[in-house]
Amino acid sequence: MNQAITHFIAICSDSIGETAEAVVQATLRQFELPNTEIKRYMNVREEDELTELMEEVARRGGFVAYTLVQPELREVIREEAVRLNIRTVDIMGPMMQAFADTFNDYPKRLPGLLHRLDDSYFRRVEAMEFAVQYDDGKDVSAILKADIILLGVSRISKTPLSMFLAHKGYKTVNFPIVPEMSPPSQLREVTNGNIIGLTIEPEHLLKIRSERLKVMGLPHQVQYASLERIQEELDYALSLYTELGCPVIDVTDKAIEESAGLIMNFLK
Repeated sequence: MNQAITHFIAICSDSIGETAEAVVQATLRQFELPNTEIKRYMNVREEDELTELMEEVARRGGFVAYTLVQPELREVIREEAVRLNIRTVDIMGPMMQAFADTFNDYPKRLPGLLHRLDDSYFRRVEAMEFAVQYDDGKDVSAILKADIILLGVSRISKTPLSMFLAHKGYKTVNFPIVPEMSPPSQLREVTNGNIIGLTIEPEHLLKIRSERLKVMGLPHQVQYASLERIQEELDYALSLYTELGCPVIDVTDKAIEESAGLIMNFLK
């Protein structure tokens, strides 16, 4: 039998609520609250919708995180919060006010601008298609077309990183580093500093590879999952990075988002 939901968080947005939910999910990771329900109320445009939402939250003893850009809706949710004694968190309001006060400008107050089909949207789509097409060294010609080139040994999260960076609009290609294989000659033609080398603690990679073999139903007593082989691969990779003069990121215990942030900082 499922455990009863004891913690309720409502996401209220005049768009799709992705921004507010991302903030809530990031915060939730800091707490041990297993029985938590996060419910999105999307495309909220009418006062009646807000009233109904707030009454449900009051019944369930939760709170509301919201991203509303229309002043009248923001005022309604504040009034309802006082009336029903509900805690609310305004995700975008303080940030918009900071922009207005600092740069003496005013927000457009148009819902859904983050998700409109503009040039950046199509750039992200193109980057995602690029990352899929050239994943894991499928075509060395992609090296000279890419915004970012990731190098690393097997199971070091090259593909997830490529996809995340593609979502940010970067055409990313990744290549496996194996001592028995010569690296693509095109790497030495890259002059714009967009090669990134990935490394990891050997013991951490051993756990990852062993778990991978277990999932695949293969014996774990193979060279691929031996500490000696892993150390050999990592040493070879580091020597290649030194030869190429590229920055190196240690991804041990780092979330994909954190590693991607470091990579994007290198590019800047």
